[in-house]
Amino acid sequence: MTEEGLERGNDFKIWLMAEVPSIVLLAEEFADLCDGFSIGSNDLTQLILGVDRARALSAARTKGITISICGQAPSIHPDFAELLVKEGIDSISVNPDAVIRTRRIVASAERKLLLSGSR
Repeated sequence: MTEEGLERGNDFKIWLMAEVPSIVLLAEEFADLCDGFSIGSNDLTQLILGVDRARALSAARTKGITISICGQAPSIHPDFAELLVKEGIDSISVNPDAVIRTRRIVASAERKLLLSGSR
């Protein structure tokens, strides 16, 4: 990347898609090499033990890097979006038709966290 003029900095971040088992199983090691993870919520064919997304989220939190999720799951499953907020997700990417609904879900989840003082 450096040979092509791409260097990490404030204006250029390197994120990895956490969609394959190696990224999840070695999440803390990969976290040392990037600025963030993006979890694909539609990648069920790569599901390891049903805990892969939580493991990536935990590793990102431990290493202090950004963690995001993209795909349909947060926009069609409000309880999943709420769980992501509770677990400390940095951002949720949703389809345009679900933006308003998902923003309301996230705001509600954040209010609950603030009221409970649990984050």
